[in-house]
Amino acid sequence: MNAIIADADADAEQSLPEDATVLISVAPGPATATATAAPKRRPRMPERDTRVTAQPGFVLHSYPHRETSLIIDVFTRDYGRIALVAKGAKRPMSKLRGVLQTFQPLSLSWSGKSEIRTLIAAEWVGGLLPLEKSALLCGFYLNELLVKLVARDDPHAALFAHYVTTLNQLAHLEPAPIVLRQFERALLKQTGVAGDFTRCTVSRQPVDPAESYVVDPERGPRVARAADSWPRVSGKTLLDMEREDYSDAATQAQSKVLMRFLLAHHLGGAPLNTRQILIDLMQL
Repeated sequence: MNAIIADADADAEQSLPEDATVLISVAPGPATATATAAPKRRPRMPERDTRVTAQPGFVLHSYPHRETSLIIDVFTRDYGRIALVAKGAKRPMSKLRGVLQTFQPLSLSWSGKSEIRTLIAAEWVGGLLPLEKSALLCGFYLNELLVKLVARDDPHAALFAHYVTTLNQLAHLEPAPIVLRQFERALLKQTGVAGDFTRCTVSRQPVDPAESYVVDPERGPRVARAADSWPRVSGKTLLDMEREDYSDAATQAQSKVLMRFLLAHHLGGAPLNTRQILIDLMQL
């Protein structure tokens, strides 16, 4: 499957140099006039080098830019999610055409300090098996989550490592529902919108495995009330999720509903296209 591409810069009569000091004298006599130019300006400091070289990263998404170029949204280890313009990448003979593919580990170099930097070089690094069939669709789901939930220029080295691990797990056909729940939970934690599932936010007491809870998207778990419309989960499910243990069938079922609820809240109602496809095909 090809990468997701969506049709996605006071004249005066006589002037003096800025740094000149000029003395104007007349012949010896009772008066001598002295004129001084404006004070010398402090020289501008040279701009800091904004070139980044050999940064590990992945293409998340790309779209056409002008006739021959692409704008690519990339997720990097040390700089987070950034946008790059790949000049000439659509030309038939461009070396970038076969490199700027999703789910391929890349070494990226760029320059610039604006919102969209300029790609200088991209090299395939290798080390990951390709995603195929349903695993490929799961990969696009991960990328859509990153594009919609990770702010640009916000570094997330731990989340980057988790992304690499998740791609590797999917490529090796590990159970997709478990792999996706683990990544969703890591994404919300690393971006600072999910708290500790081991403690009730109201009583401050440890979560009871036998109790029923709801998770406030802005605060965290609390004991469920009769009037609650939010998904109810057992304390055991919350503790299992915190340990990344999804071996229990009940934990798998309840965590699926809970994560769908939490993601919908933090997305502000924005739909996830790949999520709906996954639901339809795999009931994830």
